[in-house]
Amino acid sequence: MATKIKTAWFCTSCGNESPKWMGRCPACGEWNTMVEETVATGKKPVGATGVNFVGSASRPQPLSAVETGGEARVSLNNAELDRILGGGMVEGSLVLVGGEPGIGKSTLSLQIPLNCPNLRTLYVTGEESAKQVKLRAERLAAGMGAGASDFSNCLIYSETLMENVITEARALMPDLMVVDSVQTMYSQAVESSPGSVSQIKETAAMLLRFAKETGVPVILIGHITKEGSIAGPKILEHIVDVVLQFEGDNRGAYRLLRSIKNRFGSTSEIAVFKMTGTGLVEVPNPSELLIPMHADNLSGIAVGAILDGTRPFLIEVQALVSTAAYGTPQRSATGFDTRRLNMLLAVLEKRAGFKLSIKDVFLNMAGGLKITETACDLAIVSAVLSSNIDFPIPSDVCFAGEVGLSGEIRPVAQVERRIAEAARLQYRKIFISSFSTLDFKAEGIEVVRVGDIPELCRNLFRGKE
Repeated sequence: MATKIKTAWFCTSCGNESPKWMGRCPACGEWNTMVEETVATGKKPVGATGVNFVGSASRPQPLSAVETGGEARVSLNNAELDRILGGGMVEGSLVLVGGEPGIGKSTLSLQIPLNCPNLRTLYVTGEESAKQVKLRAERLAAGMGAGASDFSNCLIYSETLMENVITEARALMPDLMVVDSVQTMYSQAVESSPGSVSQIKETAAMLLRFAKETGVPVILIGHITKEGSIAGPKILEHIVDVVLQFEGDNRGAYRLLRSIKNRFGSTSEIAVFKMTGTGLVEVPNPSELLIPMHADNLSGIAVGAILDGTRPFLIEVQALVSTAAYGTPQRSATGFDTRRLNMLLAVLEKRAGFKLSIKDVFLNMAGGLKITETACDLAIVSAVLSSNIDFPIPSDVCFAGEVGLSGEIRPVAQVERRIAEAARLQYRKIFISSFSTLDFKAEGIEVVRVGDIPELCRNLFRGKE
């Protein structure tokens, strides 16, 4: 059957295909996201690469007859990265690393082969020349120790045509393959420009088939949109085995690498890195970097015990409440959802009688991190109240609890791990919900149970006239 060329409309948010333009995507509900692309129909010609579908040469067999032989993993010589991957990269896996421009995706992808000189790595770059990659590698190697200066096992291939990439990869059979980035790659089988939805789907599918057929793990770099989702690709999230996304302010020092999807390990794991002049450096204990570093006499400061994935850590919450200077009160939150901040302020005014509707409220999470866990509610409320009445909270006190609409303090999951982390960092007191159940007796730290906002105020601001 001859190949026919036609046009179709794709949603840039979710990748849904439609035969005609629609103002609203029927799959994800987003408005004005449909773009027109040229697609090929009919039988596609087999290229010179000999890329076949996974399992095309095999026959159906009973599940009991399948030999696993254990889960072989490849260590990347990076404790944080290995941990977030579940112990290293699984052979034949496809890992997607996404993030904003300048946040450290390419830096991390190049540090991996430099950290693993024993691994034969094929580094495919579609954004930089081989000379540019070499200059960046020399800069990174300067701060990584003597072993990182050995570039003999890191093979640089500057190419954007995916058929050529697969051909070279099959000829070399590396231990690890890195592609930077998926938006620059294209296939001759698709009649559209690089970075389009159809090209991203095709190139990712070709890399997936290569990884599964050969057992070579592949790291794929992807850019994200201004809305914070990986560009083109909700489709990519379905294709790949692991999705890692960089978070944080690209102008700040710290980077948060979050596991969104992992077929071979737990999800919602995080790894913290610090961006330096010589690359990304692991932060094995992020709590020590995110807790207060100032005197005890400052109001509006509270410490929340949060849990991201299976990792507990403490973070400083900063709040500033002042009289509205321009008539209309301002609400601003950095690293936290402004809508939830407004909800917490409404609870304080309705259930506790604090007149915050006529005041400016500013909120900031230390380190440039984005916090979504509701366990930070109690710390936020305490910081706001502390700033409002100008009464400092002792620096050895932390909080772990969710605030409900009726003003009650609700329990949070795995409160024992949060208490243990606070005790390890020598905190003397932690406020939790009175409805929480503890399976152990906390040592070295006082656990204060509060049931609602008024009870929190009586215990926290005791002595305030």
